[in-house]
Amino acid sequence: MILLGKIEYINLAPFHVFLKRYISNTQTKQSINYHKSYPAKINRLFKKRKVDAGFISSVESFRGSFKRFDVGIVAKKEVRSVLVKKGEVKTDSESASSNMLAKVLGIKGKVIIGDKALKSYLQNPKAYQDLCTLWYEKEALPFVFARFCANKHSSFYKTLIKRFISSNKKIPQYILEKYSKKSGVSKKDIKEYLTLISYEINHKEQKALKRFFKLTSQGF
Repeated sequence: MILLGKIEYINLAPFHVFLKRYISNTQTKQSINYHKSYPAKINRLFKKRKVDAGFISSVESFRGSFKRFDVGIVAKKEVRSVLVKKGEVKTDSESASSNMLAKVLGIKGKVIIGDKALKSYLQNPKAYQDLCTLWYEKEALPFVFARFCANKHSSFYKTLIKRFISSNKKIPQYILEKYSKKSGVSKKDIKEYLTLISYEINHKEQKALKRFFKLTSQGF
């Protein structure tokens, strides 16, 4: 039995569409179960080995005896779904990496992530600071918000991840409609948002991860 942590944010829609196609044979479908939750909860379940694999917040992926893959949730210069609103200092309970990113950047305010953040940004972009943009301005690097990690079944996930990277990541209209209704974000805005997201962790992304790890180790 394979237990996969599933975060149903828009930025992972291409992965979930791919996964549904990939595990098309009945036997594989029957052997996979999903635990659906938000990033911080998936982190905790993964650390306790209550889920076998998933996209783990980058701040939580640095240490541990588990397999790390070169795929994650990456944004280059902006992301629109990881924000700080000026005013009250407050973390987002669904987050791990984004809360820490605000700290290392010295940005004070209310952290907000995910689909609710994207919707808020689209309604009033001037009210928020995009943490990815601030990171890029400071480091001239992309930011890796999460990384795919596995406690077991590494060979299965190695093949899966390789196929995902080379796959066509187009989202069917009915899936866009589903995410649009759930999030309150238009299909047009979802498609535009997904152009900001990439998944492969190459040299610059590795460098960004190492830089973030170094900063998180400096008293935060």
